[in-house]
Amino acid sequence: MPRSSDARAPRRIALITSSFAPHVGGVEEHVAQIALQLQSRGHTVEVWTVDRGELPDAPFTARDGSEIAVRYLPAPLPARDLGALLRFGLRIVPAWARWVRAHRRFSPDLLHVQCFGPNGIYAELLHRRFRTPMIVTSHGETLGDDHGIYARSALLRSWLRRALAAAVSVTAPSRFVLDDLRAHHGLDASGLVVPNGVDLDVRPDRTAPPSVPCLYAVGRLGRPKGFDLLIDAYARSEPGIPLVIGGDGPEREALQQRIDAAGLHDRVRLIGRQTPRQVATGMAAALAVIVPSRVESFGIVALEAWRAGTALVMTSRGGALDFVRHEQNGLLVDPTDVDALAAAITRIVSDDELRTRVARGGRDDVSGFTWSRAADAYERLYERVS
Repeated sequence: MPRSSDARAPRRIALITSSFAPHVGGVEEHVAQIALQLQSRGHTVEVWTVDRGELPDAPFTARDGSEIAVRYLPAPLPARDLGALLRFGLRIVPAWARWVRAHRRFSPDLLHVQCFGPNGIYAELLHRRFRTPMIVTSHGETLGDDHGIYARSALLRSWLRRALAAAVSVTAPSRFVLDDLRAHHGLDASGLVVPNGVDLDVRPDRTAPPSVPCLYAVGRLGRPKGFDLLIDAYARSEPGIPLVIGGDGPEREALQQRIDAAGLHDRVRLIGRQTPRQVATGMAAALAVIVPSRVESFGIVALEAWRAGTALVMTSRGGALDFVRHEQNGLLVDPTDVDALAAAITRIVSDDELRTRVARGGRDDVSGFTWSRAADAYERLYERVS
């Protein structure tokens, strides 16, 4: 049970995430930044994440050099295949024991689920076992991922409903995500939007050699991110400047084949995984940043473009409608309409006045999207937990 009812007291918070370092993405960035913010405010934080067979090269440390514990926990789920069921039967007891042991050792005041997957199921079981209050933050996992897991898993869908009903609060980075939870997963009229943030202290490398003007895109190279659509639109728009795509993922080989088949190997480059500073450097040198996602629960890349002072072409399919204003701080376009995306690329490259205006608008707006503000919102929720 939670030990303190004092709203001002520091809390012991378990951030229970579907993925964490060494993997990269919006969820991983969100959890890392929130953990750093909460730890700096006097809370004690642990990150509990699903063990996916890979560990980072270095520990997760706060800005003062102190280490923030990360527990990589097994989270097996049953499957219909007989062999998989047998393996699940062998794994479930020791796996559950690991989660129980983590709870007993840390004794959290609350369980904060970040992106509901197998991690969420085990968190909900801990909530029932120990009566520890639980908050659920959805990151759009129900709307699409590389594997379409929610479309295939009735178990995840049913357990998500249970967790939403049991949670003391439910949050998401956009109204788009909350609307999906209400329409398809049983969330009631409650729910709070807590927008993502961006680290304003990340600066481009000014010592890097100058590069030619280009279009820049970055993210996980999976189908939901729509880089295949971007390549097709680029081929149709013929903007006269190169396209650089950063990131890695399961679609990388297929994307390279698409580039080669279109005869674009000398104009479109896949440059692999990028550090935050490399992203900032690439964006600062670009004429525009393109986000071509088929679905995007929020889109931290948009904030990174704003931070760089670079014009943004942003997908209209998702949470960006909350914060991107068409022709003011970005261009909104449906990337599944490849002709429309091609036209947006042509326009942002050729219209100097428009490009300058939307870049300035994004630069003016980015200060409203910090991780400190996101942590403020979470702390207000934590204060309600007795």
